[in-house]
Formats: sequence, C-alpha cells, structure tokens
Amino acid sequence: MVRLLLIVAMALALGCGGARAARLDLDAVNQAQFSEGEPKDVDPMLLKAQILLDRARFSPGLIDGRLSDNFAKAVAAFQAANGLPSDGKLTRETWDKLSATFTGPVLTKYEVTAKDVRGPFTRHIPARMERMAYLKRLGYRNARERLAERFHISEQVLRMLNPKTGFRKADVSLMVPDVGRGDPPPTVVASVEIDKVSRQVRALDPSGKPVAVYPASIGSEEKPAPSGSAEVRRVVHNPTYRYDPKFAFKGVKTKRPFTIAKGPNNPVGSVWIDLSIESYGIHGSPDPGKIGTTFSHGCIRLTNWDAEDLAAMVKPGTKVEFKDETAQEGQAQ
Repeated sequence: MVRLLLIVAMALALGCGGARAARLDLDAVNQAQFSEGEPKDVDPMLLKAQILLDRARFSPGLIDGRLSDNFAKAVAAFQAANGLPSDGKLTRETWDKLSATFTGPVLTKYEVTAKDVRGPFTRHIPARMERMAYLKRLGYRNARERLAERFHISEQVLRMLNPKTGFRKADVSLMVPDVGRGDPPPTVVASVEIDKVSRQVRALDPSGKPVAVYPASIGSEEKPAPSGSAEVRRVVHNPTYRYDPKFAFKGVKTKRPFTIAKGPNNPVGSVWIDLSIESYGIHGSPDPGKIGTTFSHGCIRLTNWDAEDLAAMVKPGTKVEFKDETAQEGQAQ
C-alpha cells in the first residue's frame, strides 16, 4: 500500500507526460536559459523570449509563454533584422542575440494602485454590437483584465505568476513582465507596411528597415482589406465606434446606424489610426488573444498596446502600403 502511494505521488509530481511541470516564478523566468525541444505548455524560457521580443518591438502579440504562429513570426522578423536565418525557430544563436538586447530581469514587481482596482469597470459586455450601443462605456471588465493588458500578458499567465492574488486590492505586489520597450523608436516613421500574407504590420525607417513589427488581423474573404497605397489622416485615442448598415457585417441584424461608446473593449479598442481610404483604419482590439489568428471586418486590427505604440510613431501624411495577399481560409471574428 505504501509503495502504491509512493508511485501515485511520483506520477502526480511528474505529470501525465512523464516530465515535471515547469516552475513559473520570478527566478525561473528571469534565469531561464535556452534549451532544445518544443514545450507543450506554458514555459519559462518561452515566456522570457516573448517578453524580450516585445521589448525589442518584434511583437509576439499576447504574451502567454506558449509556442504559436505569432511567436514564430516575431522570431522570424527578429532573425531577419539581425542577419540570421529567418525560419522562425528559436535557435541558440537567436536566443543569444535576443538575450543581448536586454540584460535586466524580464519579470519585475509591480505595486497595485487604488486606481487599478477602482474602475470604473464594465463587468458585463454583450456579444452583439447592437446591444453594446446601450452601454455608456466599454471599459475593462475587472482589474485583472486591466493589469493583464497593461503588461501585454494573458490573464491566465498573470494568474499563474500570482496564484495567491485576487486582483481586487491595492498595495499588493504582483510579478509582471517588464514591457518598457527599451529605447524609444523614431518619433515618426517613414512608412507603414501592411503584409496581408504574413498578417503583420511593419513600421519602417527611411531605409526600409523595420523599427517595429506587430501581428495583425487583416480583412477576410467577406470583407477584404484594401490594396495599394494610402496615408494616415489622423490618430484618434479612445475612439467611439459608429456602425453604418452599409457595412452589412455578418451577425448584425439592425438596419439602422448606431454608435458604441469609447473604452478599451470598444470594437476598435483604445486607438484608431484613420486611413485615407474611406472607413478603413488601423486600430486596437478588445480581444488580444485573437490577433493574427482570425480575420477582421476589413480593417487592420492590432492589440491595443501595439496599436498605441504604432500611433505614437505616425502622423498625418505617413505613407501606408498594402502588400497583397493570396487566398486564405478563415472567418471574420
């Protein structure tokens, strides 16, 4: 009987796959080193790599410590910018180059403030756009969502890093990614490239070198993104969203126009970069986990933090070039 209990205890410690689950805490992530293989779950090494990529402005989108297409595309963009074979695989050479971009701890401590937990919050947000129009504000649902977005991390991993925290009280110390994106980019970039094949947005300097690369949701078969050239007309922070029935979005039943109030969970997120093509723009999103994995209603959708980062680098007249896509499969979300 004792032997059986020991076997069960060992099995629980090792997990079903026969390997001990990766420890996820301050030291495990900050001191993570490169190792071969493809982790199947949240992994300290991948979490560290994603934070480093985010800091270097080769955005992996939502930081979640897992392998994903967005992560591979961010790695490939970083490799190409640093003269490495751009296969999107995290090799030792890539790890060494990436680690050299920032030598400090990638996880840091953050003291929760009264403002973080005070709100105002919008605890219940309907799925249908018509019903969103009845709300006075499309704010964060709770403090956990606000803090997760502030630090570019999934709510799940934020909870894993802070398992004893309820995210309801001020003056609590949290472990969070250090996503201060290093040296600031040029105040104004020369142009923006929207790659509909790779689903990426690139901010380019005058020589055509990317100073920032972001994953994006770009159009769909039903509502494709435009082609050719455009330019930035204006940047609107904290925008409202006006629906015109001529858009004929799938799932929207009303034939009347309506306006959705501002807030980070607004359909266009926290910022709208208006383009010279009527009704098209680059904007944020209320659902960062879907960026790059779903299509949009024609516009170019980024995470709120990436859209805000790009908005700080463009001005009226900044050129925007669309790189045409090949046929893709998927549905607008």
